[in-house]
Amino acid sequence: MVESAAINKPDYDIAIVGGGLVGASLAVALAESSWRIVLIEAAQPPISQPAWDERCIALNDASRRIFETLGIWRELEPDAMPILATHISERGCFGTARFSAADAGLEALGYNVPLRAIGAALWQRLRDSRVQVLCPARVTAVSVNTDRVELQIVSAEPNVADQDSASASTTISARLLAAADGAQSAVRALLGIGAQTRDYAQHAVVSAVRLSRPHAGVAYERFTTSGPLALIPKTNLGARDNCNAASLVWTLPSEQLSAALDASDYDYLQQAQTVFGGRLGRFTELGRRFAYPLARVIAEVSKVPRVALLGNAAQSLHPVAAQGFNLGLRDVAGLAGLIAEINDADDPGAADLLAGFSALRAGDRSRVSGFTDLMVRTFSNRLPGLAQTRHWGLVAVDLLPGLRESVLRQHLGHFGLPAGAAR
Repeated sequence: MVESAAINKPDYDIAIVGGGLVGASLAVALAESSWRIVLIEAAQPPISQPAWDERCIALNDASRRIFETLGIWRELEPDAMPILATHISERGCFGTARFSAADAGLEALGYNVPLRAIGAALWQRLRDSRVQVLCPARVTAVSVNTDRVELQIVSAEPNVADQDSASASTTISARLLAAADGAQSAVRALLGIGAQTRDYAQHAVVSAVRLSRPHAGVAYERFTTSGPLALIPKTNLGARDNCNAASLVWTLPSEQLSAALDASDYDYLQQAQTVFGGRLGRFTELGRRFAYPLARVIAEVSKVPRVALLGNAAQSLHPVAAQGFNLGLRDVAGLAGLIAEINDADDPGAADLLAGFSALRAGDRSRVSGFTDLMVRTFSNRLPGLAQTRHWGLVAVDLLPGLRESVLRQHLGHFGLPAGAAR
């Protein structure tokens, strides 16, 4: 890390590294301000067509409100499948926990939305904004100075086979660096920011299934000896009525991954059906399968001046209960809200603002990362006696009003919802 006195004004007020859903959301949240903003993304945004088995992400109620505040929910809603109820169980046990939108006084507990739709809405908003986008471009060096962060950027012209021949290097500076470049954050590595990692020795196999019965907007999470299996209702190419398509997220020990990916569609469906049961009839068709290694990565988020880590760059979580992206989106809302409170002449990378961001997000981050980690370890542990504990735990969540309310608010994301989000 280098420290030096600054003479010239930085090139930008805010540099956002990472143009995925979290980084693009932050850029959109700040786009109408007078701040000079640059977004740096290594890969060209993918362009895909709607498909019945396209990848989706489950947004909780807090995330829906944040996207309303950003002004893009109207574009997302036609593709969004309302989650009207959830059903949580453990295979081989009778205890269950159920939640419904009606009990919560909401139209939906959340929505399952195609990644395609979210990315398209965010990037269209960026194309219409003052935000400068460097894409494809990657950060190769970072130095933190007294009043700025300097980033060495290597860019490449798109659609060039020999990227080295088309690459160009430049250095830019900004008063605040917001790193939203994922669990394997290049910014975090370049700055030597440490992280605590817990490898769960599991992979999530993400796909989609067609069902012989309509899902009626109910999401299921079923814990097994090998890991949780989640079935999340989705639209069928935008159709919501009598819909029989669902996202399937099956967590398996890593040593079982090859067998799961090599299995025929028929065999994989049969295995998943055996684990899930017959609540929704038969699994009749399987979509494409994608596999992702699972680990808990918690960065030391407040160790470097003028740098804020957001989303998976700050905390990468197990997908149980679908908390990861929702937590990252609350990072976005928190940082954008604090920046909105200062004047144009103020410093968005000032130490007190970043200390305020760290304090604002600490409780939510700790609570969610601890909750997901506890869920994984509790339901993966086969120690004698724990089965009964898990069973009565699910019963207690279902029957005890205080505990039920607390768990529900956690799933809805309301504990960490910034005050300025839409209601």
